[in-house]
Amino acid sequence: MSGNHKRLPYTLFWFCVALIGATAVAGIALRRGESINSMWLVVAALCVYALGYRFYSAFIAAKVLVLDAGRATPAERFNDGRDFMPTHKWVVFGHHFAAIAGPGPLIGPTLAAQFGYLPGTLWILIGAVLGGCVQDFVTLFFSVRRDGRSLGQMAKDELGPIGGGAAMLGVMMIMIILIAVLGLVVVNAMKHSPWATATVAATIPIAVLMGCYLHHLRPGRVLEATLIGVSLLIGAVLGGGWIDENPVIRGWFDYDAPQLAVMVILYGFAAAVLPVWLLLAPRDYLSTFMKLGTIAALAIAIVVLRPELKMPALTQFIDGSGPIFGGKLFPFVFITIACGAISGFHALISSGTTPKLLANEQDARFIGYGAMMMESFVAIMAMIAASVLEPGVYFAINSPAGIVGAEAADAVAKISGWGFPVGVEQMQTLAQTMGESTLFARTGGAPSLAVGMASLFAQVFGAHLLAAWYHFAIMFEALFILTTLDAGTRVARFMLQDILGNFKPALGKSGSYPSIMFTSALVVGAWGYFLYMGTIDPLGGINSLWPLFGIANQMLAAIALCVGTTILVKSGKLKYAWVTALPLTWLIIITSSAAWEKLFSADLRVGFLAHAADLSGKLAAGELGADMAVKAPHLIFNDYLNAGLTSVFMLITWLLVGDTLRVIYCVITGKNYPRSSESAHIPSRLVEAWVRD
Repeated sequence: MSGNHKRLPYTLFWFCVALIGATAVAGIALRRGESINSMWLVVAALCVYALGYRFYSAFIAAKVLVLDAGRATPAERFNDGRDFMPTHKWVVFGHHFAAIAGPGPLIGPTLAAQFGYLPGTLWILIGAVLGGCVQDFVTLFFSVRRDGRSLGQMAKDELGPIGGGAAMLGVMMIMIILIAVLGLVVVNAMKHSPWATATVAATIPIAVLMGCYLHHLRPGRVLEATLIGVSLLIGAVLGGGWIDENPVIRGWFDYDAPQLAVMVILYGFAAAVLPVWLLLAPRDYLSTFMKLGTIAALAIAIVVLRPELKMPALTQFIDGSGPIFGGKLFPFVFITIACGAISGFHALISSGTTPKLLANEQDARFIGYGAMMMESFVAIMAMIAASVLEPGVYFAINSPAGIVGAEAADAVAKISGWGFPVGVEQMQTLAQTMGESTLFARTGGAPSLAVGMASLFAQVFGAHLLAAWYHFAIMFEALFILTTLDAGTRVARFMLQDILGNFKPALGKSGSYPSIMFTSALVVGAWGYFLYMGTIDPLGGINSLWPLFGIANQMLAAIALCVGTTILVKSGKLKYAWVTALPLTWLIIITSSAAWEKLFSADLRVGFLAHAADLSGKLAAGELGADMAVKAPHLIFNDYLNAGLTSVFMLITWLLVGDTLRVIYCVITGKNYPRSSESAHIPSRLVEAWVRD
């Protein structure tokens, strides 16, 4: 009886959490025609995450994966003090979160708000708990059990050379698209904004200074370097305001999108070839502080203010007529919001550096499932920050000139005609308040998110610094993005070196500078092409590239779940294979549907082939203006290239699915199949409390 009495408060507590969560989710889903307080979203998210972590992740850890605290991890067995090193679980959690938390959970929900706040919010919550967290957790665990191998190598070992080769090719191509889209978001945030450009540009010499300080001037003095770096970042934000007000100097930082694209391309090449201690490591270190601090401040602002959501739960654009990007609610909301719900990019981190640092196998649940939950919460806050804006302002910032018109009067008339009133004077006042010359057609999601964040920060931390808060938010987003951009470029360069090394061994030497320069130029040239083409796209680039990014990212997640499902079946866990097979099935449905739409839709803003044919016909008939006639051949080629990439991504994914089904069939029927590559069980000898707790 005493045991039952002890369990009663515990049971009642979790029953209350479930009841509160269900009430909050129902309130979000069912309320129509009236505004809703943002705390409904916060409460729903916290309850759903708590239940998912306590029960679903515990079930996976205990029954599906059977974590073993007494088993030596690769960090212990291969400890070399460089790549493999037993590390405290909180340190690993911080590293893992910083690595996976790119701009996706910020930008995706902001763009998806064109459908209303409801669809994106539900997908973020359900997709993360049942899909994204599961993918990260399972991939991390299986990599730990396989000596910290990469996703591509695990695919090759578990599926065979065909599936493994397809996975490696798919990962490489997906990385190119991912980096290009991230670069485009940064460019759209900085174009014709001297304050933003100067602030973001200042982060590069600040990172280099920190690198030199820690490497040469004061080795090991991390606290000193941190104080210097953070102080200089704050100074960069304030100094950007001074530059913007100086009529002479502001011209040095006022560029259009194609010019900024070239600068970002040059930066990406430098980041890939320079020593990691000089730029990459100090920038990542600084950005981690910025990420955690800004996210905490945003959470505080939302809880203190409890702002009302002004965006409706559903907009008329669920039919596919949205101005920010074309496509219906299904399937495009599920690929627009990737990183906040489920992201294939995470699988590269979960099978990259993180498994080499785990000191205790049981920490895989806390780090794999827990860090993804935290990123999902970032996505919820981004949805709130975007939805507290007046809808008319939101659409004025995010709608490209090619849709609403290049003139301010035309844009406000168009947007007001949709039922979201906004005025020219209102937008001019907002731009001046934020320290910008204009906020019209600032596509990409970053500027509108920065406006939402700045409005919240100003109400809590100081309204007289609204322009500074806006540009602080822009720098925060840019650091998120550039961290992923430069790290992704370096990772893609490593992958390309591995591939080319099979044909010419000299190119496979990661320490060879000729190889580094050559492969870096190929990688940067590839994503730089898509970035530059996005800047001259009259629809803003995001219209075509973000859906392509979403399709590629979700297909990468499908690859990871194919590998996970195969390993579960080969490990005798067929009855639990649904844990990965269900999110895999959903991803296959939404990515295949989205890919089909992007290829064959007759809607010119959705279908690549339809848009190319329409543009070709107008060019041949002489119906295009002089400027557009010059750009048209490049845009037509880009449409066909995007269509080709989408087809390749879809073929690779279905090839992986077919190979997965083949191996599962062989396991069930007792036929030959690639044997498990799991390493042998070796008892752990680590006894320190901090690694064995």
